[in-house]
Amino acid sequence: MEERVHSFLKIHPEDNVLVALKDLPLGTPIAYNGQDFILKEDIAAKHKFFIRDMKEGDEVIMYGVLVGKTQTPVPQGGLMTTANTKHAASAYAYRGLQQQWLKPDVSKYQHRTFNGYKRSDGRVGTANYWLFVPMVFCENRNLDMIKEALHNELGYAQSDKYESFTRDLLHAYQAGEDISNVSLYPVAAKSSARVFKNIDGIKFLNHSGGCGGTRQDAATLSALLAAYADHPNVGGVTVLSLGCQHLQVENFLSDLKKRNPSFDKPLYIFEQQKTASEEQLVSEAIRQTFQGLIEINKIEREPAPLSALTIGVKCGGSDGFSGISANPAVGYTSDLLVALGGKVLLAEFPELCGAEQEMLDRCVSKEAANKFTHLMESYNELAEKLGSGFHMNPSPGNIKDGLITDAIKSTGAARKGGSSPVQDVLDYTEPAVKDGLSLVCTPGNDVEATTGKAASGATLILFTTGLGTPTGNPVCPTIKVATNTALANRMSDIIDIDTGCIITGEKTIEQMGEEILEYCIRAASGEETPKAVLLGQDDFIPWKRGVSL
Repeated sequence: MEERVHSFLKIHPEDNVLVALKDLPLGTPIAYNGQDFILKEDIAAKHKFFIRDMKEGDEVIMYGVLVGKTQTPVPQGGLMTTANTKHAASAYAYRGLQQQWLKPDVSKYQHRTFNGYKRSDGRVGTANYWLFVPMVFCENRNLDMIKEALHNELGYAQSDKYESFTRDLLHAYQAGEDISNVSLYPVAAKSSARVFKNIDGIKFLNHSGGCGGTRQDAATLSALLAAYADHPNVGGVTVLSLGCQHLQVENFLSDLKKRNPSFDKPLYIFEQQKTASEEQLVSEAIRQTFQGLIEINKIEREPAPLSALTIGVKCGGSDGFSGISANPAVGYTSDLLVALGGKVLLAEFPELCGAEQEMLDRCVSKEAANKFTHLMESYNELAEKLGSGFHMNPSPGNIKDGLITDAIKSTGAARKGGSSPVQDVLDYTEPAVKDGLSLVCTPGNDVEATTGKAASGATLILFTTGLGTPTGNPVCPTIKVATNTALANRMSDIIDIDTGCIITGEKTIEQMGEEILEYCIRAASGEETPKAVLLGQDDFIPWKRGVSL
C-alpha cells in the first residue's frame, strides 16, 4: 500500500499528502505520479505536504481516511500545520465484519517455544515477581522502607553509581577541590548478586489512592490491584493496609476472588491499625514475605508454546514516523502472534479517534462493536463536558514532529494492532480471555495505558516511541521500539529495538516484525532483559475515571 519515492512517502493511494522522509528545503522539485511541482516552504522530516492546491474546508486524507480539514487555502507543495489544518474524522457505524483476514505465514514458528513460569491455572508468566500492594497511600512510606531493605540485601537494588558520584562530590568539596572535575563512573549493577535465582524482582505498587477520593475511584483501584495480584508474572503478594480507608481489604479480596476463584498464590495481609507498632508491621511483613520468596523460588522456567504469550502494544512520545516504521512493524508482530494463537492487546482509546470505522469493520461480533462504540463515545463525551475532547490529545512534542491532528496520530497508532479481526473489547481492568486481538479501554497517557494493559493480562509490552520515553511497568517487561535510528543512537540506554531501517528502505515492515517477535521470545524466556527492566522503570498510575487523554 505504501509508495516510497526516495525522500518522501505516500502511505495510501487515496492520500492527498506526502510524508517527508528527510529534511526537504524550500524549492525542492517534487515529481510524483505524473505531477511536477516545487515545495513552497521548508518541509522537515516527518512532516506532511500537500500534493494539490487545497481550498478552505477541503478534506485532508492520510492512511486513506479523513484526518482533518483545511482552515485556509494551502498551495500545492505547502506544509501541513496546526494553523491550516484542524482535526476531523468520519462518522462511523457497525456494518458487520467487513474483513477476510489473510494470516501471515507462521510455519517456521509453529514448534517454537519460550521458557516461562507456568501457573496452576494454565497461564504462563514471562517473569516471576513478588508483589507488594498498598490498600492506601498512607502505606507508601512503609513500602519504601521494605523496598530498601529487601532490594539491598537480596540483590535487586539498581547500580549505586549516583550514590558513588555524590560521595565523590562530597569528598572534593570537603577537600576544597573544584567539583566540576568530578566525573560519574559506571558501577556494576547489584542484580548479579541475586539471592533467589528464580525470582526476577520484588515489585511495589506505590500509588496515591485508596481514600479521600470518590468511592468509584476506590472501587476501580481495588479491581486494578486485584488484577495485578492475579497477573501471570506475579508469584506471590504482600498487602499492606492502614485499616480505616475507603478501599478495604475485604473489597480487594472480593475482587480477587471474582477475577480468579481458584487463586492460590502466597498472599500475606498486614493492617497497621491492628498492629502494636510500625516496627512490628514492617518486620513481620519482611519475615513472612521472605518465607514466601523461598517458596516461589522453587518455580523454574519451562518451555511453553508461543500461543501462551499476551503482548500489549503501546506508543508514546510518538512522531511523524511512528505510523510508518515502528507501529506497522509491531503490527506485523501482532499478526504473527495472533496467527500462532496468542493474545494481543491494543489500548489508548483517545488514540483510536479517526480509526473507529476500521476497528468496527474488524469486530467479529455486534456485541463487541457496540461495546467499543459505547466506551469510545461515553469517554469522549465526558472529556468534552470538561472542556477537552479526543481532538486535544496530541502533545506539543507530537505536533512538533509531524502529528498535526489527533486523527493522524490515531490512524498511525492503530497500526500497532496489525490487521487481524477484533475478537473482544475490554473495559479498564477486564481480563483478556479470548485468543486474538482485543481492544482495551485506557487513556492514551503512557503510564496509565501500560498500567491498564498489564491489568488485562499483558505479559510483555511492545512500546513504540519516536521522541523517546523511559516508561516501564512493575510486573510486565516493557520493550522500547524506536521509530528512527537517530533516537535509537541518542537514547540507547532506553531503546531496545531500532526500526529506522524501514525509513531508509534497508528492511521491510515484515522483516522488522519478525525481528521484534524474536526479541519477544528471548525476553519472555529471560534471555534478554529490556532496558526499562534494567533501569528499574516501574511506572504505575491507576486511572481515575475522570478525564485523562
